[in-house]
Amino acid sequence: MRLKPLLLLAPLALSVLACAPQDEAETVTEADSCATADLPVLLPGSLTVATDSPAYEPWFVDNKPANGQGFESAVAYAVADQLGFDKNDVTWVKVPFNNSYAPGEKRFDFDINQISITPARQKVVDFSDGYYSAAQAVITLKKDAAAASTLSALKDLKLGAQTGTTSLTAIRDDIQPTSEPLVFPNTNVAKQALLNGQVDAIVADLPTAFYITAVEIPEGTITGQFPTGGAPEEFGLLMQKGSELLPCINEAVQALKDDGTLAELEQKWLSDVVDVPVLQ
Repeated sequence: MRLKPLLLLAPLALSVLACAPQDEAETVTEADSCATADLPVLLPGSLTVATDSPAYEPWFVDNKPANGQGFESAVAYAVADQLGFDKNDVTWVKVPFNNSYAPGEKRFDFDINQISITPARQKVVDFSDGYYSAAQAVITLKKDAAAASTLSALKDLKLGAQTGTTSLTAIRDDIQPTSEPLVFPNTNVAKQALLNGQVDAIVADLPTAFYITAVEIPEGTITGQFPTGGAPEEFGLLMQKGSELLPCINEAVQALKDDGTLAELEQKWLSDVVDVPVLQ
């Protein structure tokens, strides 16, 4: 009679054992969904990262994205590390700023180039969660600073910014100048226009403005930063629309936020913005 209970239990035990490998397999699959070997990258065993050329400070140093110097170069390698790639596994490609968010296939896994997350761009490309909250700032020569200290004063000035940037959008939307702003292919041309007197002021993101006035144009100054209003403007890592890599990139960015890496890199490479007045 003792055999009966054992026989009754046997099917149950077998059932439990049969289920165990399946449950374990499901757990492993979920945990390894961002395993390096399984990542849907452009080239197996390599992470392809894009940015523009020239690559400006303080985002990059010496126009060499691969040296790991500058905020965005450091962020790119930190993300790569989170994904399981060594520095030698990262390949850099040059992509002009305006081309990065154009529709179509991309020849990179992600692009990092101070690209603001906007609804219009999100229609044709994917963005990671933001890795930096950006403000826009006005740069003039010191001798002209008094005439560019308020939003209303800026309306009658000749302004300029790089094409396709939120800096240019800030001029048109926040200042609404009486004359159409000049549009430049890159920041270098915009800086030269300021020095040549072609424009009274140029607009750039705040860390870039700090670098320009501290190093490149010592006779320049920041007259103020734009009010951020509601949600802050954020830079995101840009990917092809529908990228299967997006969840893993977001996981990596969140990990860098949680462990303080992004804050440390920001403190190391980007200037303090506390003393810059907000334009009224």
